[in-house]
Amino acid sequence: MSAGWVAGATRARALARRRLGTAGVRELARAPGLGPAVDVLAASSYGRDVRPGQNLAEAQHGVAAVGLWHLRVLAGWLPPNRAAPLRVLAGGFEIANMDEQLSRFQGRDRMPLFRLGGLATAADAIAAADSPAQLREALSRSAWGDPGGESATQLRLAVRLSWAARADAGVPGAREWAAAFAALTIARDTFVAGHSVAPTTVRSTVALLGTQWTDATALPTFVGRLPSSARWVFDGVGEAAELWRAEAHWWTRIASDGQRMLHRPVTTADPVLGCVAVLAADAWRVRAALEVAARGGAADATAVEAFDVLV
Repeated sequence: MSAGWVAGATRARALARRRLGTAGVRELARAPGLGPAVDVLAASSYGRDVRPGQNLAEAQHGVAAVGLWHLRVLAGWLPPNRAAPLRVLAGGFEIANMDEQLSRFQGRDRMPLFRLGGLATAADAIAAADSPAQLREALSRSAWGDPGGESATQLRLAVRLSWAARADAGVPGAREWAAAFAALTIARDTFVAGHSVAPTTVRSTVALLGTQWTDATALPTFVGRLPSSARWVFDGVGEAAELWRAEAHWWTRIASDGQRMLHRPVTTADPVLGCVAVLAADAWRVRAALEVAARGGAADATAVEAFDVLV
């Protein structure tokens, strides 16, 4: 491995210490309202983009923006030919940008688009799109691939499954993260939103999930037909209303895997990818904690109890 990996891994370990951590997010969730919670975050490492007085959506967007900034900083410490896995992982922010564009097309307010810089895959084209048709065309000309349609539902599903496939192919050791993410995405689309499984969905996930699940009409059957690389995320989840627990399982796995990777030799990519994992999981938990605080924090015992399951 090159000296660039050593520099990147050293920087990664330093950046990873900027997360709020389990104790910090639990304390944040118990803040007596959104305002006090945002004040706490503004005085933390998230203060770069989280500021006092922000509403919930603004604060959550700021938390995500800080995560992207950390990713860009980390990529800057790597040789250009080593940053490809980070570009793939940064695709989550392009998905968020696409979601914002779809909201704009539907006449709803949107948050500012994330600025990915050198980590972009098709960010400029997504930002320039003025219709679902243009958005589909922009995606089709990029590594995202043709989503196979122009409806908001189809676009949102296709890019998420494309992201899973790209992570499997381009991020070392990410097979179980990607497979579980794809399975959870399909489960929500099928058993919560009630959409039928399209042929394009099957084709885009064959490498990760196989095809035995495609005719399942109930969540337990679907889960039972998944490969073990994806099935783990549904442990303890028996019905569609509990899929939020599966999402929590996914993030818990991301955080724990990332923590282990951080402590592997600095001559490998593992500490860099581990840093991305633990910071992403921390940001997700912080955003969830803000939502609990906005509901009253410790005064809402039910919300706090549910949040404790997440962390």
